[in-house]
Amino acid sequence: MVAVIGAGPYGLSVAAHLKHAGISTRVFGDPMSFWREHMPKGMLLRSPWRATSLSDVDGALSLDAYAAERGIDAENRLPREELVAYGEWFQQRVAPDIERRMVSRVESANDCFQLTLADGEIFAADRVVVATGLANQEYRPPAFRDLPGAFVSHTCQHADFAPFCGKRVAVIGRGQSSCESAALLAGAGAEVEIIGRGDIRWLGTDTMARKSAIWRLRDALAAPSAIGPLPWSWLVEFPDLVRHLPENLRDGFTKRCLKAGGAGWLKPRFANVKYTTADVAGARAVPGGIALDLDIGTRSFDHVLLGTGYRVDLSRLGFLSPRLLARVARVDGHPRLGAGLESSVAKLHFVGCYAVKSFGPLMQFISGTAFAARSVAKAARADAASSEIIGRSRPGRRPLDPALPEVPATQ
Repeated sequence: MVAVIGAGPYGLSVAAHLKHAGISTRVFGDPMSFWREHMPKGMLLRSPWRATSLSDVDGALSLDAYAAERGIDAENRLPREELVAYGEWFQQRVAPDIERRMVSRVESANDCFQLTLADGEIFAADRVVVATGLANQEYRPPAFRDLPGAFVSHTCQHADFAPFCGKRVAVIGRGQSSCESAALLAGAGAEVEIIGRGDIRWLGTDTMARKSAIWRLRDALAAPSAIGPLPWSWLVEFPDLVRHLPENLRDGFTKRCLKAGGAGWLKPRFANVKYTTADVAGARAVPGGIALDLDIGTRSFDHVLLGTGYRVDLSRLGFLSPRLLARVARVDGHPRLGAGLESSVAKLHFVGCYAVKSFGPLMQFISGTAFAARSVAKAARADAASSEIIGRSRPGRRPLDPALPEVPATQ
């Protein structure tokens, strides 16, 4: 049996492929909860429509299929609200038996894993897939870590910017999250100033310019997921090739393709957004707000919103036992993964953002779900076939303790 922890695009896609392969699977999590609760209302996906489908084996549950059923115009950029609805639609078809209970502990015992749920249930699983996405991975620069939440928050803490109406808000960063948050804050009636270390790098351009012959040619040559610049964007599409690059080249390639920038279609919405190029030397709470010490002077705001992105650190997951965590080989907080997105602990897989360090930029986007789901399912099928051969000559394994169900040798 395989336990999939997480019910976002990656967890649901992995579950779809495992179940299609006839492998017993339990999925844990609240479907699409990170997108629903930690991404702002009004957000539009930067990824192109063709790269936003969750993955099932035959493609019958693609975003196009959902749009056709719901009468949605595929020419428009997908709103966050519609992505959440699509994910829930997908979940109802591939994992209607999803368990919304949270996993509080995973540890290894004998030749399998022992999982403890928040309600106290304990059970054994042959394989575990961690698909929890960016939850608990937000990055907060040192200058802001000890300041009150009333004055400093990360973009992932807000699903609606309406409460900031009439407030002076500084947004730190110059990537997509910062730029879109600034536009949404301005639309909600806030006085917004983005503070970044350099100019905003706009990705793409406005709709009229895209009608030109040069842009039509560029779009024709673009890789399906449109991640990174040509021609590197095509290498992004082949994570297994990226994995075999020397580590320093792979890191440089990934950083180049994930370089901070804002989508060009956001630029017209910046009429009421101020941009300041500066370094933040310090921050401190002051009566009624927060003061930022910049290299160009001090500015005061009612609130600071951190659009500083995410940095993966497995130790922040919270549910891997210390003993199990210590066995996972890591690089800069990321698990070191091999074929099948399998970690140094046999049958423990990490998908999504946790696979970026090993497999490249595709794993940071929904477009990477197909590769991840196929890879994990392939590894599970191979193991099941091997177990079937071995199982003919030996009985099922003994349970971890009398309270645990016996796990058959063949799953």
